[in-house]
Amino acid sequence: MPPRDASAIARRCERAVVTAYRELRSHGVGDLAAFNACATLYRIHHPEAHLGEARRLAAEWIDHHVIRGDTGPTPGCDCG
Repeated sequence: MPPRDASAIARRCERAVVTAYRELRSHGVGDLAAFNACATLYRIHHPEAHLGEARRLAAEWIDHHVIRGDTGPTPGCDCG
């Protein structure tokens, strides 16, 4: 997982999720534990969100930015 600058990501919650996932994985945290932490982090930014929504968005963002290395925009929450 090459380190990439997440500063170009527009949504703060999305940037936080992607950055946290990369940091946790780089420090040896397992994939599932890192993912669960990121879903929780999303819910800190959006306490109104259901757990399923948090997991879906975290998975989409991690897949988009980390797994595929795409830098384009992503679907997500409405917080802009």
